[in-house]
Amino acid sequence: MSSSLDTPAPAASVSTPLPSKAVDASPGTPAGAVSAPKSVPTQAELLAFVRRTAADSELVATLPLDPEGRTWIRLDGPAGSEAWIIAWPPGTGTGWHDHGGSYGAFATAGGALQEDSLAARLPTEGWKTLELAEGVDRQRTLTKGDARAFGSHHVHEVRNESDSQHAVSVHAYYPPLPLMRRYSRTGAVLRLEQVERPQEWQ
Repeated sequence: MSSSLDTPAPAASVSTPLPSKAVDASPGTPAGAVSAPKSVPTQAELLAFVRRTAADSELVATLPLDPEGRTWIRLDGPAGSEAWIIAWPPGTGTGWHDHGGSYGAFATAGGALQEDSLAARLPTEGWKTLELAEGVDRQRTLTKGDARAFGSHHVHEVRNESDSQHAVSVHAYYPPLPLMRRYSRTGAVLRLEQVERPQEWQ
């Protein structure tokens, strides 16, 4: 079993730190005072959650498998995060995308998934086409029981390269995905193609 907490090297001056606590000022709080900090999940907690869920064979077995396209079940993740169990028919994948500033983790519950990612922090706004520097590409194969976590600037694509076997994975994100940016790639050139909102995949 393998896992990782990746911190990509910066490729631009844009920086958004991962949230570690949120302050909740409730209506009954006296002026000038704030309530105790509200806990938010860490990358390690999301990683532990996806591992546990991927190991729950009864839950994973409730996901219907479709030979034509991906299927999914949405779950409540820890501390307000959102989670999904996703089935990947042979030959399917996501294409290049990010997670709209959310950080997260995923684990493989069955089969194997190939992940290509960028070890770089890309600017999130103000560009349509970007030429990637040399050496930013990373590849990994996650088989059953493997898991990984990623930060809020993560850009990747995930594929099931098998020609005969479904793969199943569990994903968790915090905050719940506000959007996903989808990219096309030709060589070193990454191009922003579309911005998807939650209502498009729920």
